[in-house]
Amino acid sequence: MTKRILLPLLALALATTAAAQQRVSLFNGKTLDGWIQRGGKAKYTIEDGVIVGTTVANTDNSFLCTTKNYGDFILELEFKVDARLNSGVQIRSQCFDKPTPLPGGSKDAKGKTKAPKPIPANRVHGYQVEIDPDKGDRLWVGGIYDEARRGWLYPTEKAQQDKLTAQGRRLYKPGDWNQLRVEARGDNIKTYLNGELRTDLTDTMTPRGFIALQVHGIGKDATRVGIQARFRNIYITPLDKPAADKK
Repeated sequence: MTKRILLPLLALALATTAAAQQRVSLFNGKTLDGWIQRGGKAKYTIEDGVIVGTTVANTDNSFLCTTKNYGDFILELEFKVDARLNSGVQIRSQCFDKPTPLPGGSKDAKGKTKAPKPIPANRVHGYQVEIDPDKGDRLWVGGIYDEARRGWLYPTEKAQQDKLTAQGRRLYKPGDWNQLRVEARGDNIKTYLNGELRTDLTDTMTPRGFIALQVHGIGKDATRVGIQARFRNIYITPLDKPAADKK
């Protein structure tokens, strides 16, 4: 009798796990259904099954964001970014309608805790997997920058920075498609560029949020108007339990 009960329960548990780990496409190749633009006014279009972000002058950083939030997941995509442009992929990111304080705080000279500076309303913020071909003195593609919050989380030390740049110059394919993989499990985030580990970070600030494709602002630089960041083959494997997969 016990076996008759346990076997169906085991089958159900396995089926639930498999459903939670099913690899799905975030982009159907034809429309931007399931995405919403936030931040700046860069143009996002679709060309031959590719999401194309095009720069415009005098606007903030632009983000094409998923309408769903994700906690634990494996994200896989390909990108090709103009050498004159900085870009990135936001993960576990957020955007609030009202100014919102960050968790935690810092100590002033008298030892009193100072409230952290609030995130402005409608400001996309959170973990960004860096794409930086425009930085001649570094190549930190796959590093993690905390957009609009704490700045660089990795690399932070000179040895890390030098190592990431040397590896990046070997791995990165200028003017061509590159593969990015991000694994977010609990408080650990790993990134891979073209199959090699780039970042292994432990951080607890934000366990869940949306994914976004960035086109960095170019200010008034007319020479960089109309350059592009391209993204394709965007897949996610949710690792959360289905009941936890909420907006």
